Amino acid sequence: MAWTDAGSRPGGEVTVEDLIDDIGRGAAELTPGEPAALYAGVAELTASVDRLRRVARTARDAAADDNQGYGEPDAGPPELALPEAAFAALTETHRRAVLVLCYRMTGSYDDAEDLVRETFLRAWRARDTFRAGASVRTWLYRIATNACLDLLRRTARRPHDYEPLPAAVRGGGVPPARVTWLQPYPDDELPRAAAGDPVGPYSSLDLPLLVALQHLPPRQRAALILRDVLGLSLGETAETLDLTPVSVDSALQRARPALRDLLPGGRTQEPAGAGAGLLTRCMAAAEASDPAALGALLADDVLLTAPPNPFWCRGRDAVLAFLRPSRDPASAAFPGHFRQLPARANGQPAVGSYLRRPGTNVHRAQSLDVLRVENGRIVEITSFEPHLFPAFGLPLRL
Repeated sequence: MAWTDAGSRPGGEVTVEDLIDDIGRGAAELTPGEPAALYAGVAELTASVDRLRRVARTARDAAADDNQGYGEPDAGPPELALPEAAFAALTETHRRAVLVLCYRMTGSYDDAEDLVRETFLRAWRARDTFRAGASVRTWLYRIATNACLDLLRRTARRPHDYEPLPAAVRGGGVPPARVTWLQPYPDDELPRAAAGDPVGPYSSLDLPLLVALQHLPPRQRAALILRDVLGLSLGETAETLDLTPVSVDSALQRARPALRDLLPGGRTQEPAGAGAGLLTRCMAAAEASDPAALGALLADDVLLTAPPNPFWCRGRDAVLAFLRPSRDPASAAFPGHFRQLPARANGQPAVGSYLRRPGTNVHRAQSLDVLRVENGRIVEITSFEPHLFPAFGLPLRL
């Protein structure tokens, strides 16, 4: 097949036949034996079915696009003509890479998922423009970047600072940037890293970097992501953005210092897996309604935000003053009892919180709290609404 990616890794390609075979084998291997093993087998089978569902949806959208008269694209030379299912399977190979690009551009997981579908539909319409021997991933990056720029032009959203709230305990310091559309990204959806993958200075997905990126003008943001994160050459970046190499270089010269100025000072990069023990203690403190135990885990200048809500507070005392009424059964503001499940988001430990209200026997999804950890202390808590729990493999009720 001419549609091969010169930059793809061996074994990374996907075919519909392989997916169907994997599902068949997985189903055949299920046995009603040891519960934990059965659950693991069902979870793996579900992931394979979800992958096949995405492929089928992309193929369906491509077929519907042709049938609804969006223009009958020239199929190109015979070696480039792909049936919808094979095209969908090929794009699935690169779905995570495209998803994380769109997430970096927008800061929103919901928007990124929509933009992946838009990217694949645009790619189907433009399939005759793909050059044999070129990188499929780079070709998809170009389409995805332009889909993102189109969205950013339509929405014209910009970060702004949080405003003071009457009667709110918010501690001291300068108000942080408020990005109302900010959402977390599940670590399980990150592209699989391999030797030789580019590792740029801004390759992490930690939330302060995502917030800083949202301040950059869209084309500067795109140039920096393509060049300094994804490792595209200056020429590839210029071609993707329909700019000259000189214009791209000029955009980068403006974007890089602006981004550095926007990032918190003294940031440290924690090693992979850092914060696991701290996360366990944090979950235990929350379930035991023990603010003092939680306070021992917080940095002096810890920051708490909850996008898209307007509330924020900074400092251990302010954060504990905010949390204490909701953890004290004697308080009029006590909402009920909490349970916690661990997760990983944006390369950091996270907690899925569930609330059982008085008089009920079900814990329902309440919030997803992403913890930024530095030097063994929680320096930032970003609390998100719970609708993305399924993306993190978390149930919506316990």
